[in-house]
Amino acid sequence: MRPMPNPIAKPNRQTQHLPNRRPIAIDLFAGAGGLSLGFEQAGFDIPVAIELDPVHAAVHQFNFARCNVMPCSVAAMTGQQIRQAAQISAQQPITAVIGGAPCQGFSVMGRRSPTDPRNALVQEFFRIVHELQPSYFVFENVKGLTLGHHRPVLDAIVTQIAAIGYHLVHPWQILNAGHYGIPQNRERLFLIGAKQSSRLPSYPPPVSYQVTCQEALDDLPDAERFEALLTVDATRVRRPKKLSDYAQQSRCLADQGWHYGYHRRWNEKILTNSIRTNHSQRSRDRFANTPPGTREPISHFYRLAADGLSTTLRAGTDSARGSFTSPRPIHYRYARCVTVREMARLHGFPDWFRFHSTKWHGARQVGNSVPPPLARAIAAQLLKALGHTPTAPPEMLPLGDEKWLTMVASDAAEYWGIESPIRQRDRAIA
Repeated sequence: MRPMPNPIAKPNRQTQHLPNRRPIAIDLFAGAGGLSLGFEQAGFDIPVAIELDPVHAAVHQFNFARCNVMPCSVAAMTGQQIRQAAQISAQQPITAVIGGAPCQGFSVMGRRSPTDPRNALVQEFFRIVHELQPSYFVFENVKGLTLGHHRPVLDAIVTQIAAIGYHLVHPWQILNAGHYGIPQNRERLFLIGAKQSSRLPSYPPPVSYQVTCQEALDDLPDAERFEALLTVDATRVRRPKKLSDYAQQSRCLADQGWHYGYHRRWNEKILTNSIRTNHSQRSRDRFANTPPGTREPISHFYRLAADGLSTTLRAGTDSARGSFTSPRPIHYRYARCVTVREMARLHGFPDWFRFHSTKWHGARQVGNSVPPPLARAIAAQLLKALGHTPTAPPEMLPLGDEKWLTMVASDAAEYWGIESPIRQRDRAIA
């Protein structure tokens, strides 16, 4: 592959940055932007996000108009280049570097391999931390990093953190999204660190309530009522009269739904990311006969329980490993798998947030992301340790060009002016 052009030469396609008076976070391995959104909602600005996959980078740019998305590897960037892309000086403090390096080499769901080259990207994360010298960092990864023959990798990371002058919140913790107002059992390792001169934050305390799948999904219309959703991912719908508190927040019907983030211009009457899956009648019959809270015995798809939590939503494999979509859960009411929008609800994303228009890319983007409410809870602890009181920004931001949500890898690479690092799929994207 030819050397990638200087990513700094790529200007932000939408707006120039306004004077920044909010704490700054830099998002590495940013994906579609779950961590970015949670930190923004807590009161941060994220002027730069780095994401190698050009499809994910395009979706990230769609949702974050003021972010300079860099479609390149973190390994290709230096702290100085990141500051240049963020339009901040060497003297301006950065509050946090956040990110979750690719975890396939550590995941308990796949073939764990200590020699997976993506494992080296963990070191790149801490190299950038060392070069940018933020007050804090938040490093997210799968809990498999704490297990078996991967535990020495975690021990080496802890040693590296001390070597660059940071100390960890101890003991490190595995957090479950279901304990933070998200209707999903999802456990991930979070390492939170601070410079020796900064006050250590705390891990966020669990909330006192639990959101159920029914509270998260019941107001969304059945996608199978809409013929158009066989071929497109969006259609016009009516707002139902009855909404749970969770649904009201998801729809951002009041300022509380935006938290301390930027309002977006969007149309609540358009149901998005809801392209249908054309299940066979045989599959539908099996799904219908599967009791809630159990797995369908042939496909092993989990059927949601209306009064329970979803199992962990997974991303599936990338194009280099066969492009397999992870099984989406079966709806508790309908004899079908949930849509990408329903996955997003189970993950804590608001309805204005858009994903790629296909089920494969959209599901990957949800499954790979940190649930925004959990990211927001962690970010709030950093601001508390910093002694900073968050404020809501007055600006309303636009969303991007919808064509960015339909690009295949080659189209997205051409858009960014790079050679695609992602091998194209051999069959049509579904």
